[in-house]
Amino acid sequence: MNERLHSVDEVAERLGLHVRTVRSYVRDGKLPAVRIGKQYRIAHADLEAFTGRPVPEALRESAARERHSEVSSIVEVDAVDQATAHRVSTLLTGATGNRQSGDEPLRFQTFYDAERARLKIIIVGGLGETARLLEYMEGVLTS
Repeated sequence: MNERLHSVDEVAERLGLHVRTVRSYVRDGKLPAVRIGKQYRIAHADLEAFTGRPVPEALRESAARERHSEVSSIVEVDAVDQATAHRVSTLLTGATGNRQSGDEPLRFQTFYDAERARLKIIIVGGLGETARLLEYMEGVLTS
């Protein structure tokens, strides 16, 4: 089998749609797909027929060659005052804002519960970038 198969995530990103929308198209029969295990795969020809436009060759080749990895981290820190929580949030904003355009996306969200003095941080990004961000946070939280 030489035909390139696209994942639902790849199709959603390519079309600018949510993954659930693409799955819905597959389930409704609007977008032909093959189920392999628990995941759908969409043939390149079917994607072109669905969109009415050819998928750029560069996208097909890069998707076939590049390996992607992503990590999701949830960090909970107890006994944190509001000033420290603000410093951590500012650090994260600065660290994610000073990135090159070719870098993998790095997203975070912070939640501070003043009543419990608890800071919760959710980070989603590449392995190396997330590790560096966690090291920065450790520096602020242990000082």
